[in-house]
Amino acid sequence: MTHFLLYFVVILSLICLLGFFNEKVTKLTYEISLMMFAIVIGAVILIAATVFSGTTVGEVLADFQVLNIEKYLMDGVLCFMLFAGSCHLKLSDFVHNARQVSVLSFIATFLGACFYGLLFYGAGLLLGLNLSLPICLMFGSIVAPTDPIAATSILNKFGLPQKISFLIEGESLFNDGVGVALFACFSGLATSTSSSGFFSVMLPQIFGAAGVGAAVTLICFPLYRFTKSNTLGIFVSLLSVAAAYYLCELFGFSGAIASVVSGILFAALRSSFCTNEDSEKAERFSSFWDTLDTLMNSVLYILLGLSFVRILQMEHVIVIALVAIVANMIARAGSLSLSTLLMGKLPDGYNKLNFVKLLTWGGLRGGLSVALAMSTREMLPENIYFIILGGTYAIVFFTTVIQGLTMKPVYNRISKSVSRRTNLKK
Repeated sequence: MTHFLLYFVVILSLICLLGFFNEKVTKLTYEISLMMFAIVIGAVILIAATVFSGTTVGEVLADFQVLNIEKYLMDGVLCFMLFAGSCHLKLSDFVHNARQVSVLSFIATFLGACFYGLLFYGAGLLLGLNLSLPICLMFGSIVAPTDPIAATSILNKFGLPQKISFLIEGESLFNDGVGVALFACFSGLATSTSSSGFFSVMLPQIFGAAGVGAAVTLICFPLYRFTKSNTLGIFVSLLSVAAAYYLCELFGFSGAIASVVSGILFAALRSSFCTNEDSEKAERFSSFWDTLDTLMNSVLYILLGLSFVRILQMEHVIVIALVAIVANMIARAGSLSLSTLLMGKLPDGYNKLNFVKLLTWGGLRGGLSVALAMSTREMLPENIYFIILGGTYAIVFFTTVIQGLTMKPVYNRISKSVSRRTNLKK
């Protein structure tokens, strides 16, 4: 208990101090500032510990264990983050954009994982990394899914068109289940254990999760509907998503997909049956989930930043990081280019080229990729594990910080091109 409170005090202190400094001085996007400053703090701690203790960097890094991101995210807060991101979305929007969201979530993620795996495998042969193709494909499944937390908290802050914004958010909310299914397939191949086919893994994960999420939400929602207590209503929503996630983990389904389904269905049921809902109850519900999402999101970005120094354990760190970043950009662009052929008419006047440019640069990665990378520690040799972990951190840092900071000017440039094209048609 003492250790938990100590960690909580330290992390919350960093969130408050760094957030205040950013608000008054740097004025960067909140999540990006937390990650950047946490990286600096982690580097300072590493240098100080190395200099004053007289130990090597490797020995310091071995002891530099911040809270386990994998356990924090996958076994703790992921379900609540996904519910918070989806409980304000409309079911009718998903129905209307089902084709586009499905193509982006399933086909683009699958193609992105395969393209990335092949590219990194080829680069590994040139660099003499001795990586097998299944390991590289597993690496591809780790970095292919766009992060729902990054997408909803960063990209929607500067006025993307509504339909484009919805596609980015919808893709990021659903494609993690596909990524986990791919990870299960390729990790089985990489470790020479029995592995079922992609569809035999994916279909139960997706449809089983959707069924569990819907069933649990339908059972819990009457309590929310008929209670007059604002607090109890919030507790019911917490119960709904937590129970759905736990049952999916128990049955081998995608708890993440169940959380998204629970959030969307909860929003739809509130819209249908709570039209006369007390304004205070509705406001407290939204305020609670916004605040909880921001807190858990802030903790995650602090942990990612502090843990970033682990990338120093990777040999040839600069070369491999550059290869990982370039391969990710090419794979993302290639998967989107092929996927647009199946999407039909693109929204908001975008042609295929501008759509691919925007979603390639807007394909941010985050905690889910790092958590999956960390989960390979027990199944891979140490040198290969650090290649995957280091490459993943490099992609997360580049997409979150570099792409996140430059997303607005990139969008503005693409938007001008779309406007000119629309005016020429008129």
